[in-house]
Amino acid sequence: MKKELLMASALVSTLGVASVAQAVTATMAGSMKIGAEFESADDTSSDVSNVKDFSNFNISLSETTDAGTTLSTSFEIVDEGTVAADDDNALKLTFTDGSALELLNAGNASSTHAVAVPGASGEQGVGGTSTNNAPTGIDFGATSTVLGVEWHSAADFLADGLKMSASFSTDSGAAKTATARVESSWGAGATYVTTAGDTTLTIGGGVSGSEVVKTGTQLNADTEGFHVGVSAVTGDLTVGVAYGDGDSFEDETLGVTSQIDGSVTTAGISYVTGDITLALGVTAGEAKDSTTVGTAGASDDSHDSTSASVTYAVASGVSAVVGYTTVDQNNEGASTTDGGSAWYVGATMSF
Repeated sequence: MKKELLMASALVSTLGVASVAQAVTATMAGSMKIGAEFESADDTSSDVSNVKDFSNFNISLSETTDAGTTLSTSFEIVDEGTVAADDDNALKLTFTDGSALELLNAGNASSTHAVAVPGASGEQGVGGTSTNNAPTGIDFGATSTVLGVEWHSAADFLADGLKMSASFSTDSGAAKTATARVESSWGAGATYVTTAGDTTLTIGGGVSGSEVVKTGTQLNADTEGFHVGVSAVTGDLTVGVAYGDGDSFEDETLGVTSQIDGSVTTAGISYVTGDITLALGVTAGEAKDSTTVGTAGASDDSHDSTSASVTYAVASGVSAVVGYTTVDQNNEGASTTDGGSAWYVGATMSF
């Protein structure tokens, strides 16, 4: 309760210094993607062709108080077959010294500093139904609840090119159910940007931890992890590599919870030549999962994928994309029928 009261006091006190506002400043952005995907699974399954029709519309709201503090938030409407509103965005307070505080739905600070590794464009993917729990994102161990706060330092914090963040989230107080969920979390991360000749280097990393509860009982092995990555930009060439390791959990069918000990490596390269962007990315994840609490599985799950794309800037805000992905999966040490490959040909219009 003390944590919730402190959070509410910080929000009310900050809002209280603002002048009476007539309307905040609103900006909008969005995109429309439409194309065709041709998916080829294993030899025992039929090829599938899909029309990919995705659109999103984002509204950002901000205003500055008389004291110089900027209050901002946003929401997004996403149409991926069914219309859904994504309003899991924090209220962000940006202070005059450049530091910031996010209140509610703040996320995990570890994820904030995950290095962006170049990867292929397009909406191609290979679907599967196996219980393969190998991770594909380096921050898979960074979880949080909606009752959270995240602090961000100003630029050049303690050293030129350094930024840091820290976060904490707590339990909503709702009754525990048979579905495992995060009860509390913490996270910390940092990003350092420097130059070496004509190359700009970005180095980022984070650590996180959380408590996971199921039917009122804390699991023996909680969610935790770390990640580190680096990207280098030299002119039109960008290269990146990142690694994540940790523990997570997954709710399977019939109230069964799997605890997962996994790791993942991602690497990618992109090059811009005129109106054309070439990109290539690879992901290699592996994990041991078990429904026995606190005990790692005996066999590995794995997920290995390679993706490539060519993007052509047709006009301002309009791009054409050709993408390809191939995926190989193993579940409990055995090859599955969930691998395959996919092509995508489409266009994106952004504003």
